[in-house]
Amino acid sequence: MKINRFSAGESPGWWREFRARRNGVASVEFALVAPVLFLLVLGMCQFGITLNQYITLTNAVRSGARQLSISRGGTTPWTDTLNQIYWSAPNLTPGSLTISVSVNGTACASDAACKSALTAVGATGAPAVVTASYPCTLAFFGYNFASVCNLSAQTTERIE
Repeated sequence: MKINRFSAGESPGWWREFRARRNGVASVEFALVAPVLFLLVLGMCQFGITLNQYITLTNAVRSGARQLSISRGGTTPWTDTLNQIYWSAPNLTPGSLTISVSVNGTACASDAACKSALTAVGATGAPAVVTASYPCTLAFFGYNFASVCNLSAQTTERIE
């Protein structure tokens, strides 16, 4: 049984027309849902960019560690390692990368130090470790969701 606010015969015609019309309902619903939907889509895009940067950094570090592990007879192992990382990560800003290289537990920050560590007695089979970090931003619409966001990757290869 349907209850009507108006008595029989008193229901005005404008009230029936007002309730029957659905003009603009979809627009109002879209206006309510659209900001949340756009925020979710933009958040997924930003997360996708950050994930892409992490995968790129990981692959670049792996490639750099491989380059270091086979640079035993080279004259510029440290430079070759850094260049391999930079070339393997074209979408990362090279100036923002922080790279550290060590051979058999000894840090090397120059070609001479890496060359002497790679050619030392017993260096074959020793670990060559490359570590890199890259700053990331998880900010959009003026709000930074992770103020201290740092992507890092480390790979260890055996010296050949």
